[in-house]
Amino acid sequence: MSYRKLYEEWLTNPYFDEATKAELKALEGNEKEIEDRFYTELEFGTAGLRGVIGAGVNRMNVYTVRKATQGLANYILKVGGQEKGVAIAFDSRRMSTEFADVAALCLAANGIKAYVFDALRPTPELSFAVRELGCIAGINITASHNPPEYNGYKVYWEDGAQITPPHDGGIMDEVKAITDLSTAKTMAKEDAIKEGLYNVIGQAIDDRYMEELKKQVKRPEAIKAMAKELKIVYSPLHGTGNIPARRVLKELGFENVYVVPEQELPDGEFPTVSYPNPEAEEAFALGLKLAKEVDADLVLATDPDADRLGVYVKDTKSGEYITLTGNMSGCLLAEYEISQVKELSGLPEDGALIKSIVSSNMADAIAAAYDIALVEVLTGFKFIGQKMLEFETKGNGTYLFGFEESYGCLIGTHARDKDAIVATMALCEAAAYYKTKGKTLWDAMMDMYEKYGFYKDDVKSITMKGIEGLAKIQEILNTLRTNTPESFGDYKVLYARDYKADTIKDMTTGEVKPTGLPSSNVLYYDLNDAAWVCVRPSGTEPKVKFYYGVKGTSLEDADAKSAKLGEAVLAVVNAI
Repeated sequence: MSYRKLYEEWLTNPYFDEATKAELKALEGNEKEIEDRFYTELEFGTAGLRGVIGAGVNRMNVYTVRKATQGLANYILKVGGQEKGVAIAFDSRRMSTEFADVAALCLAANGIKAYVFDALRPTPELSFAVRELGCIAGINITASHNPPEYNGYKVYWEDGAQITPPHDGGIMDEVKAITDLSTAKTMAKEDAIKEGLYNVIGQAIDDRYMEELKKQVKRPEAIKAMAKELKIVYSPLHGTGNIPARRVLKELGFENVYVVPEQELPDGEFPTVSYPNPEAEEAFALGLKLAKEVDADLVLATDPDADRLGVYVKDTKSGEYITLTGNMSGCLLAEYEISQVKELSGLPEDGALIKSIVSSNMADAIAAAYDIALVEVLTGFKFIGQKMLEFETKGNGTYLFGFEESYGCLIGTHARDKDAIVATMALCEAAAYYKTKGKTLWDAMMDMYEKYGFYKDDVKSITMKGIEGLAKIQEILNTLRTNTPESFGDYKVLYARDYKADTIKDMTTGEVKPTGLPSSNVLYYDLNDAAWVCVRPSGTEPKVKFYYGVKGTSLEDADAKSAKLGEAVLAVVNAI
């Protein structure tokens, strides 16, 4: 069916509500917008759904959410998991509570119990709740750090991680098989409650989650010693982190936690930022202002679903606050956690540090220094969760720490997704510990650079919207795949990895071996002098991303090398 016919179908079919029809009628004459809403369906991918809120098959709305849930329900019924139920959480975004109920009532109509949080909760707590309640799956209504016009729908499996093979493919197939939106089931909320199919959860899960977080503390004596001295500024960026982050810090004894007042309360409009991303400098403007007023040691911000953590730390020598990238904070926490385990109890022989392929090679150096395994996985924390499950299933491998460059990490095994609440707790603990040694977190970071080398990692994203954008992204990947660059600026390509073809090619000898990882539309180039470049389309936004890293002899040298490599990467892309 053409996009025009689909548009007219939505205008005339009695299944669609009047508000939806009014929204679509108002678009008459705006052909480009109509085409964008109906030229394709909002794809249910390996990360679930994510898109702009609005009417149409290429938008997030009650109908696309219900369809996705019906597909999930069909898969759950197929594998016989309906008795276990599904946990559902949601964040502060527009329509999040409505979408959570739509999902719950679709499950209920299929005879599957839904356990719905009574108010917004962070993503890691949903991951925890799936395992705590023994559910077959979990749903989280969130679009993470996207702009306010977006919302999303993440699906988790019974291990607490986002869906991976074979379940992702099975669920996607079931969703695709639904061609008539009106066949997705629903029922009245009162009836679902009466039949025990709609269950509200909250405080009890919160308490258990907090217990698990506090078990990860390595140095309670350091917190006790510095509880009155350490000053922490925190912002939940209008999202879900406010209550759990403050609660865990308070219960551990931190006395000087200053929450950014303008960003404290949940608000799906995210009025103080253009988009609520702790990777963005603007997200910290208000936090840094407060930090200077109270002379804070560190400034923290979590994204709306509280799985990512952004960090600024004070350099007492200059008096300035310095941003830590996701790679920097990930490596800083990896070093702290692993060093403390070693000192307190000794490292297990099968200990492992897990990172995504686009994360810093400093992690490799840390793993080598502590003589533990360095495990690389594809981008997406679910692959770290999958590796954790593999360790447990096979009885070989002890998870010590996992992180990815996109500001996400996990300490402990209570969850199977990145957890900015436990990261907030651990960074504050590390700050207290280093303060007992007369050091700041920035001093600790500099110690790491001196120990391992001055690694610098960066990413350039190019946004390409619409049909033309998708085609251009594919053209870039296809061109690079068929014509491997010999170099990026002054750096020579030594090995070319194609994760879609499962090949690693030695560019000198021509020898080819497998990557050993699942198929993914990702290209990776190992360069000389410990540099690298990786290209992949974003899984959640209309972007193609170019990651790259260098190793310098000083911060200045690393900065210069990184800037030069970034220019070389863009030059290669612009030539396509």
